[in-house]
Amino acid sequence: MSEEQNNSGNNANEFADEANKTANEFAAGAKEAFSGASAGDENKKVLAGLLAIFLGSFGVHKFILGYQKEGIIQLIVSVVTCGFGGIIGLIEGIIYLTKSDEEFYNTYQVGRKPWF
Repeated sequence: MSEEQNNSGNNANEFADEANKTANEFAAGAKEAFSGASAGDENKKVLAGLLAIFLGSFGVHKFILGYQKEGIIQLIVSVVTCGFGGIIGLIEGIIYLTKSDEEFYNTYQVGRKPWF
């Protein structure tokens, strides 16, 4: 019976080690996600904001942020409304530029919120 208890203790230690390793990996990923842009991801706030203000009717800012479908929708709306749909881009540009860098990154690049 003591050999059986020894094996049970080893299994518990292995499980605890795996759980600790997984928790550390999760914590590292969470720190990276909530600390803003990582080294490989740049914050596109200023670029997207300025493009939205000046070329918003063409949906260029949507393409920069990786929203192809929404960029095409923005372009079609602007063509159908003879350019008046560009007001959406102007509003989005102002919203982009008034958000903090971290808030913009978490909302539009990590959270993938396509409109406003």
